[in-house]
Amino acid sequence: MKPRHPAPLNALRAFETAARCLSFQTAAARLFVTPAAVSQQVKRLEAHLGVRLFHRGHRTVELTAEGEALATTLGELFAQLDLALDRATAAAHADLRVSTMESFAAKWLAPRLYRFHHDFPELRVRIETGDGHVDFARDGVDVAIRYGPGGYPGVDAERLLEAPAFPVCAPALAEHASHPLAVPDDLRHHTLLHDDSAADRPGVPDWPAWLTGSGATRVNPLPGPVFASIYLAQEAAIAGHGVALGLAPLVDEDLQRGRLRRPFDHRADNAYAFWLVRPREAVVHPALDAFCAWLRREAAGASGDDC
Repeated sequence: MKPRHPAPLNALRAFETAARCLSFQTAAARLFVTPAAVSQQVKRLEAHLGVRLFHRGHRTVELTAEGEALATTLGELFAQLDLALDRATAAAHADLRVSTMESFAAKWLAPRLYRFHHDFPELRVRIETGDGHVDFARDGVDVAIRYGPGGYPGVDAERLLEAPAFPVCAPALAEHASHPLAVPDDLRHHTLLHDDSAADRPGVPDWPAWLTGSGATRVNPLPGPVFASIYLAQEAAIAGHGVALGLAPLVDEDLQRGRLRRPFDHRADNAYAFWLVRPREAVVHPALDAFCAWLRREAAGASGDDC
């Protein structure tokens, strides 16, 4: 790789400003220095390049042919630099708009978000809920977290968290005086809570799949209320209304805080996972990069939890 030219950047900036103004005095006012300082920087640049950049007259300056060529190129380069710096500054201070499903926002992201704000107090994250296709340009969303099989077209998607499934219930229900949950077949004495997350989704475990995998043979997997989301089913389980089939990332917090209990070891593999989805275009966005890096660290920590 060819080494960068050791050009004096301050002198280049002084020359480019003076070339636009065709006046050392006006350039000095814009750069908040003295005209003598601008003149000295231009002379320094001329000595460095070995060419004359200005014809100097009485209180006037004119560009030489070499100076005009250099001024044109520098004008374009400094304009690009100013634009890049403006974008970086705007990205660092703007809100981050994050789209995710309600259950993930409530049960995984929200309980952890204080740690991001502790590390990046100047950044504000705006959480929006939804689980449909994201049009980043139309919706103004910076990043999305989706639960699905992957393979999303037109975007960059990386697997953030696996989502194995296993039964969860309130501690009191797991230790029920008459019907404690010791083996999977004990579920026949309890209400199974269902949700729509597995409906018509091949490879997403539901109660029949989990019971088969666990070896249970005496449990009817069909009866029980059906909820529109895993979040609602999980809340019903916390309230003691039955046993829900929880997804590991969404029950971690409630398990750790003792609101839920995992009565059995068997966990069913899930063809779906939680994905971090970003626009494919390479846009400089330091704040978003910081947030995504934080999500990866949190996910790495969560994946090591003993659920």
